[in-house]
Amino acid sequence: MERLTAQDVMTLWPDEAGWSQDIGLVALLDACDLVDTDGRILLGDVRTSIEARLPLAPRLRQVVYVPRWGLGRPLWVDAAAFDVRDHVCAVPPVHHADEARLLEVVEELRRRPLDRSRPLWKMWFVPGLAGGRTAVYLRVHHAIADGPAGVAMLGALFDSAPDGPAPRVEPWMPAPVPAANELIVDNLRRRRAAAARVLAACTRPATIVCRTRRAWASVREMVSGGRAPRCSLNRPIGAAREFAVVRTELATMRRISDRYGVKVNDVLLAVFAGGLRELFRSRGEPVDNLTLRAVVPVSLHRELPGPARGNLLGQMIVPLPLSIDDPVRRLVSIAADTATRKRGVRPRRGAVVGGRTVRWIALTLLSRQRMMNTYVADVPGPPVPLYLFGAAVREIVPVVALMGNIAVGAGAFSYAGQFTITVVGDGAVCPEVDVVARGMEQTLRSLEASRHRD
Repeated sequence: MERLTAQDVMTLWPDEAGWSQDIGLVALLDACDLVDTDGRILLGDVRTSIEARLPLAPRLRQVVYVPRWGLGRPLWVDAAAFDVRDHVCAVPPVHHADEARLLEVVEELRRRPLDRSRPLWKMWFVPGLAGGRTAVYLRVHHAIADGPAGVAMLGALFDSAPDGPAPRVEPWMPAPVPAANELIVDNLRRRRAAAARVLAACTRPATIVCRTRRAWASVREMVSGGRAPRCSLNRPIGAAREFAVVRTELATMRRISDRYGVKVNDVLLAVFAGGLRELFRSRGEPVDNLTLRAVVPVSLHRELPGPARGNLLGQMIVPLPLSIDDPVRRLVSIAADTATRKRGVRPRRGAVVGGRTVRWIALTLLSRQRMMNTYVADVPGPPVPLYLFGAAVREIVPVVALMGNIAVGAGAFSYAGQFTITVVGDGAVCPEVDVVARGMEQTLRSLEASRHRD
């Protein structure tokens, strides 16, 4: 019996406000083995191929089951009537569409709500792109996986060689939903275990002091920078999104990071800060004394054995000094902050208080929060090329989510030597994602051309 964690449950709440919390990617494929003579996807064969791989990602055949009051947290159960046709679909060929048109199609698909009565994922094929390519848009709800767990899931659905053996579809029977008495016993067992941990900790005062200090350090880390500055980006957002893509090589990011003794993630943050600086300047807003606060998820999967699974994230708040004009000094400043802040990152755990009122209060606070201005995520992807049904994956573009009053963010994904960054903005509050992308490209060129200065 696998209950949703507190983090899993809270990722479901923003859906009610229209801020769908999905992670996703757009993979561009060579389409020769995927389409018929009319350019349409061989959907039956592809569905069979995907279905045969689902035992490697069992969460993709499970749904969220919410038991009645007193039976504990929601849990994952097998879908009673899983049909791969509900999840692997295709749109009509878009006939030599460029990237802008492809991103419009992705946004149209992203706006379609996921059905909570089915597993929370979809895969759409978009054939007919320029150059004879096909795109695959894979969308997975954050409750199923975070970024690193999503990459592990990607490895289950895709191949690492073009001519690997075709897996067979094995018979699958869903396990029954646990009965009420089983849920009662499990809930009581978990509560007893939690109480036992508290009592055990009480016999070790030093442990309590240590844990309290760590918890306080995490809270202090979140609030140490004070409130986020007021700016035109922090307004309650809607459901529409705009996307822009920035491309470079992972080797370029590493070359810059090695030159200044910083991390690749620091380079990403400095480049994004350059893009935001360009955005504010284009809006005529002063940046001379402006330091934004970016929330940055930190994966903690490596602290546990085995492949990444589910959600295990901490987060840190990183100042982005838009007031610093020089990209190198901005990078060095950001790296100095992240080096200290990352040491204090802890997983977000705890109990979930249910009820519509609690959710409404939480969502209202999200739309008015003053702790952060923006969001930046960096997910290391597969270092080697992938294949789907024999078709080579030439590029992977990440798709990240926004919520509350954070109107612009960025997600980066490395794949087979590429480093691709997607800027996402709310369609009403920040539609000028192309301006952010242009500023990021300019900053990246400046960092590439610069030389280390002591």
